[in-house]
Amino acid sequence: MKYLHLLFVVLIISCHKKEINKIGETQNLYYERAYDFLDAGKSDSSFYLFEKAKQNFLENNDSLGVAKCLVNMAITQREKGDYYGSQETSLEALKYLNLKAESDRVYLSTNYNNLANATHNLSDFSKAIDFYNQAIFFSDDSLNSNIYRNNLAISYWQMQDYNSAIIIFEGILKNVENDRKQYARVLSNLAYVKWKRDINYKPAPELERALKIREKEKDLWGQNASLAHLADYYEQTKPDSSLYYARKQFLVAKTLNSGDDQIKAIERLIKVISPDSVTFYFNRYKIISDSIQQARAAAKNQFALIRYEVEKNKADNLRLEKENVEKQNRLVRQRAITGASIFLLLLAVGGGTLWYKRRKQRLELEAQNRVKETQLHLSKRIHDVVANGIYRVMSEIEHGDEVDRDGVLDKLENMYHQSRDISHDVEQETITEIPYNEQLASLLKSFAADHRKVLIAGNDAEQWDDISKRIKDEVKHVLQELMVNMKKHSQAEQVVVRFEKSEQKLNIFYKDNGVGIQQEKSNGKGLGNTVSRIESLGGKITFVNEPGKGLNITTVIPL
Repeated sequence: MKYLHLLFVVLIISCHKKEINKIGETQNLYYERAYDFLDAGKSDSSFYLFEKAKQNFLENNDSLGVAKCLVNMAITQREKGDYYGSQETSLEALKYLNLKAESDRVYLSTNYNNLANATHNLSDFSKAIDFYNQAIFFSDDSLNSNIYRNNLAISYWQMQDYNSAIIIFEGILKNVENDRKQYARVLSNLAYVKWKRDINYKPAPELERALKIREKEKDLWGQNASLAHLADYYEQTKPDSSLYYARKQFLVAKTLNSGDDQIKAIERLIKVISPDSVTFYFNRYKIISDSIQQARAAAKNQFALIRYEVEKNKADNLRLEKENVEKQNRLVRQRAITGASIFLLLLAVGGGTLWYKRRKQRLELEAQNRVKETQLHLSKRIHDVVANGIYRVMSEIEHGDEVDRDGVLDKLENMYHQSRDISHDVEQETITEIPYNEQLASLLKSFAADHRKVLIAGNDAEQWDDISKRIKDEVKHVLQELMVNMKKHSQAEQVVVRFEKSEQKLNIFYKDNGVGIQQEKSNGKGLGNTVSRIESLGGKITFVNEPGKGLNITTVIPL
Protein backbone atom coordinates (compact mmCIF):
# COMPACT_ATOMS: atom_id res chain seq x y z
CA MET A 1 0.00 0.00 0.00
CA LYS A 2 1.68 3.12 1.33
CA TYR A 3 5.10 1.57 1.78
CA LEU A 4 6.05 0.64 -1.75
CA HIS A 5 8.36 3.58 -2.41
CA LEU A 6 11.18 2.14 -0.31
CA LEU A 7 11.16 -1.14 -2.17
CA PHE A 8 11.11 0.53 -5.55
CA VAL A 9 14.02 2.83 -4.73
CA VAL A 10 16.10 -0.10 -3.49
CA LEU A 11 15.39 -1.82 -6.78
CA ILE A 12 16.26 1.31 -8.79
CA ILE A 13 19.63 1.64 -7.07
CA SER A 14 20.39 -2.02 -7.68
CA CYS A 15 19.45 -1.78 -11.37
CA HIS A 16 21.45 1.39 -11.91
CA LYS A 17 24.58 -0.05 -10.32
CA LYS A 18 24.35 -3.13 -12.49
CA GLU A 19 23.92 -0.96 -15.57
CA ILE A 20 26.99 1.13 -14.71
CA ASN A 21 29.13 -1.98 -14.32
CA LYS A 22 27.98 -3.32 -17.67
CA ILE A 23 28.51 -0.15 -19.61
CA GLY A 24 32.06 0.74 -18.69
CA GLU A 25 33.38 -0.78 -21.91
CA THR A 26 31.42 1.28 -24.38
CA GLN A 27 33.03 3.67 -26.85
CA ASN A 28 29.93 5.90 -27.06
CA LEU A 29 31.01 9.14 -25.38
CA TYR A 30 27.44 10.41 -25.00
CA TYR A 31 26.64 7.23 -23.09
CA GLU A 32 29.59 7.61 -20.72
CA ARG A 33 28.80 11.28 -20.07
CA ALA A 34 25.15 10.38 -19.38
CA TYR A 35 26.29 8.20 -16.48
CA ASP A 36 28.46 10.98 -15.11
CA PHE A 37 25.39 13.22 -14.92
CA LEU A 38 23.29 10.36 -13.52
CA ASP A 39 25.81 9.86 -10.70
CA ALA A 40 25.73 13.60 -10.04
CA GLY A 41 21.94 13.54 -9.68
CA LYS A 42 21.33 15.58 -12.84
CA SER A 43 18.63 13.39 -14.34
CA ASP A 44 17.53 15.92 -16.98
CA SER A 45 21.03 16.13 -18.45
CA SER A 46 21.51 12.36 -18.27
CA PHE A 47 18.15 11.82 -20.03
CA TYR A 48 19.18 14.17 -22.85
CA LEU A 49 22.59 12.50 -23.28
CA PHE A 50 21.04 9.02 -23.23
CA GLU A 51 18.86 10.22 -26.12
CA LYS A 52 21.97 11.46 -27.99
CA ALA A 53 23.73 8.16 -27.24
CA LYS A 54 20.70 6.26 -28.52
CA GLN A 55 20.91 8.09 -31.84
CA ASN A 56 24.61 7.26 -32.03
CA PHE A 57 23.91 3.57 -31.40
CA LEU A 58 21.16 3.63 -34.04
CA GLU A 59 23.58 4.99 -36.61
CA ASN A 60 25.98 2.16 -35.79
CA ASN A 61 23.25 -0.53 -35.87
CA ASP A 62 23.92 -1.39 -32.22
CA SER A 63 20.52 -2.65 -31.04
CA LEU A 64 21.70 -3.56 -27.56
CA GLY A 65 23.22 -0.10 -27.09
CA VAL A 66 19.90 1.49 -28.09
CA ALA A 67 18.06 -0.74 -25.60
CA LYS A 68 20.45 0.18 -22.76
CA CYS A 69 19.78 3.87 -23.34
CA LEU A 70 16.01 3.38 -23.42
CA VAL A 71 16.01 1.30 -20.22
CA ASN A 72 17.92 3.99 -18.36
CA MET A 73 15.64 6.71 -19.77
CA ALA A 74 12.55 4.75 -18.69
CA ILE A 75 13.89 4.36 -15.14
CA THR A 76 14.57 8.10 -14.97
CA GLN A 77 11.04 8.91 -16.16
CA ARG A 78 9.51 6.64 -13.51
CA GLU A 79 11.69 8.11 -10.76
CA LYS A 80 10.40 11.56 -11.70
CA GLY A 81 6.76 10.42 -11.68
CA ASP A 82 6.25 10.25 -15.45
CA TYR A 83 4.73 6.76 -15.29
CA TYR A 84 3.00 6.78 -18.68
CA GLY A 85 6.16 8.07 -20.34
CA SER A 86 8.18 5.40 -18.55
CA GLN A 87 5.84 2.68 -19.82
CA GLU A 88 6.14 3.96 -23.38
CA THR A 89 9.95 4.09 -23.24
CA SER A 90 10.25 0.61 -21.67
CA LEU A 91 8.00 -0.86 -24.36
CA GLU A 92 10.16 0.78 -27.01
CA ALA A 93 13.26 -0.77 -25.41
CA LEU A 94 11.77 -4.24 -25.85
CA LYS A 95 11.86 -3.76 -29.63
CA TYR A 96 15.67 -3.65 -29.51
CA LEU A 97 16.23 -6.55 -27.09
CA ASN A 98 16.68 -10.13 -28.26
CA LEU A 99 14.58 -12.50 -26.14
CA LYS A 100 16.90 -15.41 -27.03
CA ALA A 101 20.28 -13.73 -26.51
CA GLU A 102 22.05 -14.50 -23.21
CA SER A 103 23.75 -11.08 -23.27
CA ASP A 104 20.34 -9.34 -23.30
CA ARG A 105 18.76 -11.18 -20.36
CA VAL A 106 19.94 -8.80 -17.63
CA TYR A 107 18.53 -5.82 -19.57
CA LEU A 108 15.28 -7.67 -20.26
CA SER A 109 14.79 -8.42 -16.56
CA THR A 110 15.65 -4.83 -15.55
CA ASN A 111 13.35 -3.38 -18.20
CA TYR A 112 10.40 -5.64 -17.34
CA ASN A 113 10.81 -4.78 -13.64
CA ASN A 114 10.77 -1.05 -14.42
CA LEU A 115 7.73 -1.53 -16.65
CA ALA A 116 6.03 -3.42 -13.79
CA ASN A 117 6.90 -0.70 -11.27
CA ALA A 118 5.48 2.07 -13.50
CA THR A 119 2.33 0.00 -14.12
CA HIS A 120 1.98 -0.71 -10.39
CA ASN A 121 2.25 3.02 -9.63
CA LEU A 122 -0.66 3.54 -12.02
CA SER A 123 -2.64 1.01 -9.90
CA ASP A 124 -2.89 -1.54 -12.75
CA PHE A 125 -1.80 -4.33 -10.41
CA SER A 126 -2.95 -7.23 -12.60
CA LYS A 127 -0.80 -6.08 -15.53
CA ALA A 128 2.07 -5.29 -13.18
CA ILE A 129 1.99 -8.93 -12.02
CA ASP A 130 2.47 -10.10 -15.62
CA PHE A 131 5.49 -7.82 -16.05
CA TYR A 132 7.04 -8.89 -12.73
CA ASN A 133 6.77 -12.54 -13.82
CA GLN A 134 8.64 -11.64 -17.02
CA ALA A 135 11.34 -9.87 -14.98
CA ILE A 136 11.75 -13.00 -12.82
CA PHE A 137 11.88 -15.26 -15.90
CA PHE A 138 14.78 -13.33 -17.46
CA SER A 139 16.69 -12.74 -14.20
CA ASP A 140 19.84 -14.81 -13.65
CA ASP A 141 20.84 -12.97 -10.47
CA SER A 142 19.43 -14.31 -7.19
CA LEU A 143 19.51 -10.89 -5.47
CA ASN A 144 17.52 -9.24 -8.26
CA SER A 145 15.18 -12.23 -8.52
CA ASN A 146 14.30 -11.92 -4.85
CA ILE A 147 13.64 -8.19 -5.27
CA TYR A 148 11.36 -8.87 -8.25
CA ARG A 149 9.49 -11.58 -6.27
CA ASN A 150 9.11 -9.16 -3.36
CA ASN A 151 7.59 -6.58 -5.72
CA LEU A 152 5.35 -9.26 -7.23
CA ALA A 153 4.07 -10.16 -3.76
CA ILE A 154 3.30 -6.49 -3.06
CA SER A 155 1.16 -6.32 -6.21
CA TYR A 156 -0.80 -9.37 -4.99
CA TRP A 157 -1.09 -7.65 -1.61
CA GLN A 158 -2.48 -4.51 -3.30
CA MET A 159 -5.09 -6.69 -5.01
CA GLN A 160 -5.92 -8.08 -1.53
CA ASP A 161 -4.81 -11.51 -2.65
CA TYR A 162 -3.03 -11.96 0.68
CA ASN A 163 -2.59 -15.72 0.38
CA SER A 164 -0.58 -15.45 -2.86
CA ALA A 165 1.52 -12.65 -1.36
CA ILE A 166 2.25 -14.69 1.79
CA ILE A 167 3.31 -17.76 -0.22
CA ILE A 168 5.80 -15.65 -2.20
CA PHE A 169 7.16 -13.87 0.90
CA GLU A 170 7.63 -17.19 2.73
CA GLY A 171 9.51 -18.59 -0.30
CA ILE A 172 11.82 -15.59 -0.39
CA LEU A 173 12.43 -15.70 3.38
CA LYS A 174 13.97 -19.19 3.12
CA ASN A 175 16.50 -17.98 0.54
CA VAL A 176 17.70 -14.80 2.26
CA GLU A 177 18.51 -15.93 5.80
CA ASN A 178 22.18 -14.97 5.31
CA ASP A 179 21.39 -11.54 3.86
CA ARG A 180 20.33 -9.43 6.85
CA LYS A 181 18.88 -6.51 4.86
CA GLN A 182 16.78 -8.70 2.60
CA TYR A 183 15.75 -10.90 5.50
CA ALA A 184 14.51 -7.89 7.50
CA ARG A 185 12.61 -6.51 4.49
CA VAL A 186 10.81 -9.76 3.71
CA LEU A 187 10.17 -10.50 7.40
CA SER A 188 8.50 -7.09 7.88
CA ASN A 189 6.41 -7.41 4.70
CA LEU A 190 5.36 -10.98 5.57
CA ALA A 191 4.27 -10.07 9.10
CA TYR A 192 2.38 -7.00 7.85
CA VAL A 193 0.47 -8.98 5.18
CA LYS A 194 -0.40 -11.72 7.67
CA TRP A 195 -1.94 -9.03 9.87
CA LYS A 196 -3.82 -7.58 6.89
CA ARG A 197 -5.23 -11.05 6.16
CA ASP A 198 -6.12 -11.74 9.78
CA ILE A 199 -6.75 -8.71 12.02
CA ASN A 200 -6.21 -10.90 15.10
CA TYR A 201 -2.67 -11.79 14.03
CA LYS A 202 0.04 -10.17 16.23
CA PRO A 203 2.86 -9.01 13.91
CA ALA A 204 4.58 -6.74 16.46
CA PRO A 205 7.44 -9.15 17.41
CA GLU A 206 8.44 -9.70 13.77
CA LEU A 207 8.05 -6.00 12.92
CA GLU A 208 10.19 -4.95 15.90
CA ARG A 209 12.78 -7.60 15.05
CA ALA A 210 12.99 -6.39 11.45
CA LEU A 211 13.37 -2.78 12.64
CA LYS A 212 16.25 -3.68 14.98
CA ILE A 213 18.09 -5.46 12.15
CA ARG A 214 17.63 -2.45 9.87
CA GLU A 215 18.84 -0.05 12.57
CA LYS A 216 21.91 -2.23 13.12
CA GLU A 217 22.56 -2.36 9.37
CA LYS A 218 21.98 1.44 9.15
CA ASP A 219 19.43 0.79 6.41
CA LEU A 220 17.45 4.06 6.40
CA TRP A 221 15.09 3.01 3.60
CA GLY A 222 14.39 -0.20 5.48
CA GLN A 223 13.78 1.69 8.73
CA ASN A 224 11.34 3.96 6.87
CA ALA A 225 9.28 0.91 5.80
CA SER A 226 9.38 -0.80 9.23
CA LEU A 227 8.31 2.38 11.03
CA ALA A 228 5.41 2.76 8.58
CA HIS A 229 4.30 -0.83 9.27
CA LEU A 230 4.43 -0.33 13.02
CA ALA A 231 2.57 3.01 12.85
CA ASP A 232 -0.23 1.37 10.86
CA TYR A 233 -0.44 -1.64 13.15
CA TYR A 234 -0.75 0.43 16.36
CA GLU A 235 -3.10 3.05 14.86
CA GLN A 236 -6.29 1.49 16.29
CA THR A 237 -4.98 -0.29 19.38
CA LYS A 238 -2.24 2.04 20.70
CA PRO A 239 -2.49 5.55 19.17
CA ASP A 240 0.41 6.81 21.28
CA SER A 241 2.69 4.08 19.87
CA SER A 242 1.42 4.82 16.38
CA LEU A 243 2.21 8.52 16.90
CA TYR A 244 5.72 7.63 18.13
CA TYR A 245 6.52 5.50 15.07
CA ALA A 246 4.90 7.96 12.63
CA ARG A 247 7.07 10.80 13.99
CA LYS A 248 10.17 8.66 13.67
CA GLN A 249 9.21 7.77 10.09
CA PHE A 250 8.73 11.46 9.26
CA LEU A 251 12.26 12.25 10.53
CA VAL A 252 13.77 9.35 8.54
CA ALA A 253 11.88 10.42 5.40
CA LYS A 254 13.25 13.96 5.81
CA THR A 255 16.78 12.53 6.15
CA LEU A 256 16.21 10.55 2.93
CA ASN A 257 14.75 13.67 1.26
CA SER A 258 11.80 11.56 0.14
CA GLY A 259 8.80 13.80 -0.40
CA ASP A 260 6.41 10.89 -0.97
CA ASP A 261 7.36 9.22 2.32
CA GLN A 262 7.11 12.52 4.22
CA ILE A 263 3.55 12.91 2.93
CA LYS A 264 2.66 9.35 3.97
CA ALA A 265 4.15 9.93 7.41
CA ILE A 266 2.10 13.15 7.79
CA GLU A 267 -1.04 11.25 6.80
CA ARG A 268 -0.39 8.83 9.66
CA LEU A 269 0.36 11.67 12.09
CA ILE A 270 -2.88 13.48 11.28
CA LYS A 271 -4.85 10.34 12.17
CA VAL A 272 -3.40 10.01 15.69
CA ILE A 273 -2.08 13.46 16.67
CA SER A 274 -3.88 15.91 18.96
CA PRO A 275 -6.35 18.25 17.18
CA ASP A 276 -4.33 21.39 17.99
CA SER A 277 -1.38 20.05 15.91
CA VAL A 278 -3.42 19.01 12.88
CA THR A 279 -3.25 22.43 11.24
CA PHE A 280 0.56 22.52 11.41
CA TYR A 281 0.95 19.11 9.78
CA PHE A 282 -1.78 19.82 7.25
CA ASN A 283 0.12 22.92 6.11
CA ARG A 284 3.32 20.88 5.89
CA TYR A 285 1.44 18.27 3.88
CA LYS A 286 0.18 20.89 1.42
CA ILE A 287 3.63 22.48 0.99
CA ILE A 288 5.35 19.14 0.35
CA SER A 289 2.55 17.88 -1.91
CA ASP A 290 2.60 21.05 -4.03
CA SER A 291 6.40 20.83 -4.31
CA ILE A 292 6.23 17.22 -5.48
CA GLN A 293 3.50 17.98 -8.04
CA GLN A 294 5.44 20.95 -9.42
CA ALA A 295 8.63 18.91 -9.70
CA ARG A 296 6.82 16.09 -11.49
CA ALA A 297 5.03 18.46 -13.84
CA ALA A 298 8.31 20.17 -14.69
CA ALA A 299 9.96 16.80 -15.33
CA LYS A 300 7.09 15.62 -17.56
CA ASN A 301 7.22 18.85 -19.56
CA GLN A 302 10.95 18.52 -19.98
CA PHE A 303 10.65 14.91 -21.12
CA ALA A 304 7.90 15.99 -23.53
CA LEU A 305 10.22 18.59 -25.05
CA ILE A 306 12.96 16.01 -25.45
CA ARG A 307 10.48 13.59 -27.03
CA TYR A 308 9.51 16.36 -29.45
CA GLU A 309 13.15 16.71 -30.43
CA VAL A 310 13.29 12.92 -30.83
CA GLU A 311 10.38 13.00 -33.28
CA LYS A 312 12.09 15.76 -35.21
CA ASN A 313 15.29 13.72 -35.29
CA LYS A 314 13.33 10.71 -36.55
CA ALA A 315 12.25 12.71 -39.60
CA ASP A 316 15.86 13.70 -40.19
CA ASN A 317 16.92 10.09 -39.78
CA LEU A 318 14.40 8.95 -42.39
CA ARG A 319 15.92 11.41 -44.83
CA LEU A 320 19.38 10.16 -43.96
CA GLU A 321 18.25 6.57 -44.39
CA LYS A 322 17.02 7.40 -47.87
CA GLU A 323 20.35 8.99 -48.69
CA ASN A 324 22.12 5.93 -47.28
CA VAL A 325 20.05 3.62 -49.50
CA GLU A 326 21.03 5.69 -52.50
CA LYS A 327 24.63 5.60 -51.37
CA GLN A 328 24.46 1.80 -51.00
CA ASN A 329 23.08 1.52 -54.52
CA ARG A 330 25.94 3.64 -55.81
CA LEU A 331 28.38 1.42 -53.92
CA VAL A 332 26.85 -1.69 -55.50
CA ARG A 333 27.22 -0.18 -58.96
CA GLN A 334 30.74 0.93 -58.15
CA ARG A 335 31.67 -2.55 -56.95
CA ALA A 336 30.25 -4.07 -60.14
CA ILE A 337 32.30 -1.64 -62.21
CA THR A 338 35.35 -2.30 -60.04
CA GLY A 339 34.89 -6.07 -60.45
CA ALA A 340 34.67 -5.73 -64.21
CA SER A 341 37.69 -3.43 -64.22
CA ILE A 342 39.69 -5.90 -62.17
CA PHE A 343 38.75 -8.69 -64.58
CA LEU A 344 39.90 -6.62 -67.54
CA LEU A 345 42.97 -5.60 -65.61
CA LEU A 346 43.81 -9.25 -64.99
CA LEU A 347 43.62 -9.90 -68.70
CA ALA A 348 45.84 -6.90 -69.34
CA VAL A 349 48.25 -7.99 -66.62
CA GLY A 350 48.49 -11.44 -68.15
CA GLY A 351 49.54 -9.98 -71.49
CA GLY A 352 51.65 -7.33 -69.76
CA THR A 353 53.49 -9.95 -67.75
CA LEU A 354 54.47 -11.82 -70.92
CA TRP A 355 55.59 -8.54 -72.51
CA TYR A 356 57.51 -7.62 -69.39
CA LYS A 357 59.36 -10.95 -69.29
CA ARG A 358 60.38 -10.61 -72.93
CA ARG A 359 61.41 -6.99 -72.39
CA LYS A 360 63.41 -8.02 -69.32
CA GLN A 361 65.20 -10.74 -71.30
CA ARG A 362 65.97 -8.21 -74.05
CA LEU A 363 67.34 -5.70 -71.52
CA GLU A 364 69.48 -8.38 -69.87
CA LEU A 365 70.89 -9.39 -73.25
CA GLU A 366 71.62 -5.73 -74.09
CA ALA A 367 73.30 -5.31 -70.70
CA GLN A 368 75.46 -8.37 -71.34
CA ASN A 369 76.42 -7.01 -74.75
CA ARG A 370 77.30 -3.64 -73.19
CA VAL A 371 79.49 -5.43 -70.64
CA LYS A 372 81.28 -7.29 -73.42
CA GLU A 373 81.75 -4.08 -75.39
CA THR A 374 83.08 -2.38 -72.24
CA GLN A 375 85.50 -5.25 -71.67
CA LEU A 376 86.75 -5.02 -75.26
CA HIS A 377 87.06 -1.24 -74.99
CA LEU A 378 88.88 -1.60 -71.67
CA SER A 379 91.24 -4.19 -73.07
CA LYS A 380 92.09 -1.91 -76.00
CA ARG A 381 92.67 1.12 -73.77
CA ILE A 382 94.86 -0.89 -71.36
CA HIS A 383 96.82 -2.13 -74.33
CA ASP A 384 97.20 1.33 -75.84
CA VAL A 385 97.89 3.29 -72.69
CA VAL A 386 99.44 1.01 -70.09
CA ALA A 387 101.08 -1.77 -72.06
CA ASN A 388 102.54 0.51 -74.73
CA GLY A 389 103.68 3.01 -72.12
CA ILE A 390 105.49 0.38 -70.10
CA TYR A 391 107.07 -0.97 -73.24
CA ARG A 392 108.43 2.47 -74.11
CA VAL A 393 109.95 2.89 -70.64
CA MET A 394 111.53 -0.56 -70.87
CA SER A 395 113.01 0.31 -74.21
CA GLU A 396 114.53 3.54 -72.89
CA ILE A 397 116.10 1.74 -69.94
CA GLU A 398 117.39 -1.06 -72.11
CA HIS A 399 118.90 1.05 -74.88
CA GLY A 400 119.84 4.23 -73.06
CA ASP A 401 123.43 4.85 -72.10
CA GLU A 402 122.37 6.41 -68.84
CA VAL A 403 119.15 5.93 -66.89
CA ASP A 404 117.31 9.18 -66.12
CA ARG A 405 115.80 8.11 -62.77
CA ASP A 406 113.52 11.18 -62.38
CA GLY A 407 112.30 10.93 -65.94
CA VAL A 408 111.40 7.25 -65.54
CA LEU A 409 109.48 8.00 -62.33
CA ASP A 410 107.56 10.81 -64.01
CA LYS A 411 106.55 8.54 -66.86
CA LEU A 412 105.46 5.76 -64.47
CA GLU A 413 103.44 8.25 -62.41
CA ASN A 414 101.75 9.47 -65.57
CA MET A 415 100.80 5.90 -66.49
CA TYR A 416 99.43 5.41 -62.93
CA HIS A 417 97.09 8.36 -63.34
CA GLN A 418 96.04 7.18 -66.77
CA SER A 419 95.16 3.72 -65.34
CA ARG A 420 93.04 5.37 -62.58
CA ASP A 421 91.18 7.36 -65.23
CA ILE A 422 90.45 4.16 -67.10
CA SER A 423 89.10 2.54 -63.90
CA HIS A 424 86.87 5.55 -63.18
CA ASP A 425 85.50 5.59 -66.72
CA VAL A 426 84.77 1.89 -66.54
CA GLU A 427 82.81 2.31 -63.32
CA GLN A 428 80.71 5.07 -64.88
CA GLU A 429 80.06 2.95 -67.96
CA THR A 430 79.26 -0.36 -66.26
CA ILE A 431 77.20 0.86 -63.31
CA THR A 432 73.77 1.68 -64.68
CA GLU A 433 70.86 2.70 -62.45
CA ILE A 434 67.75 0.48 -62.49
CA PRO A 435 64.81 2.40 -64.05
CA TYR A 436 62.45 3.87 -61.42
CA ASN A 437 59.35 2.08 -62.69
CA GLU A 438 61.19 -1.23 -62.32
CA GLN A 439 62.19 -0.29 -58.78
CA LEU A 440 58.53 0.32 -57.91
CA ALA A 441 57.42 -2.89 -59.60
CA SER A 442 60.04 -4.86 -57.69
CA LEU A 443 59.03 -3.21 -54.40
CA LEU A 444 55.30 -3.87 -54.82
CA LYS A 445 55.68 -7.40 -56.20
CA SER A 446 57.84 -8.34 -53.20
CA PHE A 447 54.64 -8.28 -51.10
CA ALA A 448 52.84 -10.80 -53.32
CA ALA A 449 52.33 -14.34 -52.02
CA ASP A 450 50.47 -17.52 -52.86
CA HIS A 451 47.37 -16.18 -51.08
CA ARG A 452 47.79 -12.55 -52.12
CA LYS A 453 47.88 -10.94 -55.57
CA VAL A 454 49.44 -7.53 -56.18
CA LEU A 455 48.31 -5.80 -59.40
CA ILE A 456 50.04 -2.70 -60.82
CA ALA A 457 48.72 -0.35 -63.50
CA GLY A 458 50.08 2.83 -65.11
CA ASN A 459 53.69 2.15 -64.03
CA ASP A 460 55.25 2.94 -67.40
CA ALA A 461 58.76 4.36 -67.62
CA GLU A 462 57.42 7.48 -69.39
CA GLN A 463 55.24 8.30 -66.38
CA TRP A 464 58.31 9.16 -64.31
CA ASP A 465 60.47 11.01 -66.87
CA ASP A 466 59.70 14.57 -65.71
CA ILE A 467 59.12 13.83 -62.01
CA SER A 468 61.71 15.05 -59.49
CA LYS A 469 63.92 12.70 -57.53
CA ARG A 470 62.45 13.96 -54.24
CA ILE A 471 58.90 13.03 -55.24
CA LYS A 472 60.09 9.62 -56.47
CA ASP A 473 61.87 8.93 -53.18
CA GLU A 474 58.87 9.98 -51.06
CA VAL A 475 56.44 7.96 -53.22
CA LYS A 476 58.61 4.88 -52.81
CA HIS A 477 58.65 5.31 -49.01
CA VAL A 478 54.88 5.89 -48.87
CA LEU A 479 54.10 2.80 -50.98
CA GLN A 480 56.43 0.70 -48.88
CA GLU A 481 54.67 1.85 -45.68
CA LEU A 482 51.22 1.10 -47.12
CA MET A 483 52.26 -2.36 -48.29
CA VAL A 484 53.86 -3.16 -44.92
CA ASN A 485 50.66 -2.06 -43.15
CA MET A 486 48.61 -4.18 -45.59
CA LYS A 487 50.72 -7.27 -44.95
CA LYS A 488 50.61 -6.87 -41.16
CA HIS A 489 46.99 -5.96 -40.59
CA SER A 490 44.63 -6.13 -43.58
CA GLN A 491 44.45 -9.91 -44.34
CA ALA A 492 43.89 -8.82 -47.94
CA GLU A 493 43.84 -11.32 -50.79
CA GLN A 494 44.07 -8.75 -53.56
CA VAL A 495 45.84 -5.38 -53.79
CA VAL A 496 45.62 -2.96 -56.74
CA VAL A 497 47.97 0.03 -57.16
CA ARG A 498 47.38 2.40 -60.11
CA PHE A 499 49.40 5.46 -61.21
CA GLU A 500 48.01 8.31 -63.28
CA LYS A 501 49.24 11.75 -64.40
CA SER A 502 46.78 14.50 -65.30
CA GLU A 503 46.66 18.30 -65.09
CA GLN A 504 50.15 18.58 -63.61
CA LYS A 505 49.24 16.17 -60.82
CA LEU A 506 50.42 12.69 -59.96
CA ASN A 507 47.53 10.50 -58.76
CA ILE A 508 48.14 7.22 -56.95
CA PHE A 509 45.19 4.93 -56.24
CA TYR A 510 45.49 2.07 -53.72
CA LYS A 511 42.76 -0.50 -53.00
CA ASP A 512 42.63 -3.79 -51.13
CA ASN A 513 39.86 -6.17 -50.08
CA GLY A 514 41.05 -6.68 -46.50
CA VAL A 515 39.41 -5.90 -43.15
CA GLY A 516 40.18 -2.17 -43.30
CA ILE A 517 42.03 -0.06 -40.76
CA GLN A 518 41.11 -0.81 -37.15
CA GLN A 519 40.39 2.25 -34.93
CA GLU A 520 43.42 1.66 -32.71
CA LYS A 521 45.71 1.36 -35.83
CA SER A 522 44.38 4.39 -37.73
CA ASN A 523 46.44 6.85 -35.67
CA GLY A 524 49.62 4.78 -35.67
CA LYS A 525 53.08 6.22 -36.20
CA GLY A 526 53.58 4.57 -39.61
CA LEU A 527 50.42 5.96 -41.19
CA GLY A 528 51.09 9.31 -39.51
CA ASN A 529 54.50 9.45 -41.24
CA THR A 530 52.81 8.56 -44.53
CA VAL A 531 50.45 11.54 -44.25
CA SER A 532 53.36 13.83 -43.28
CA ARG A 533 55.42 12.77 -46.32
CA ILE A 534 52.61 13.54 -48.75
CA GLU A 535 51.76 16.85 -47.07
CA SER A 536 55.45 17.88 -47.22
CA LEU A 537 55.13 17.64 -51.03
CA GLY A 538 52.03 19.87 -50.95
CA GLY A 539 49.86 16.86 -51.67
CA LYS A 540 46.88 15.18 -50.01
CA ILE A 541 46.18 11.58 -49.01
CA THR A 542 42.64 10.33 -48.30
CA PHE A 543 41.68 7.09 -46.53
CA VAL A 544 38.23 5.59 -47.17
CA ASN A 545 37.83 2.80 -44.63
CA GLU A 546 35.08 0.17 -44.87
CA PRO A 547 35.65 -2.19 -41.89
CA GLY A 548 35.41 -5.77 -43.01
CA LYS A 549 35.22 -4.78 -46.70
CA GLY A 550 38.48 -3.15 -47.59
CA LEU A 551 40.48 0.05 -47.79
CA ASN A 552 40.71 2.73 -50.52
CA ILE A 553 43.54 5.28 -50.46
CA THR A 554 43.82 8.19 -52.92
CA THR A 555 47.02 10.26 -53.10
CA VAL A 556 47.29 13.48 -55.13
CA ILE A 557 50.70 15.20 -55.54
CA PRO A 558 51.15 18.46 -57.50
CA LEU A 559 54.05 18.32 -59.98
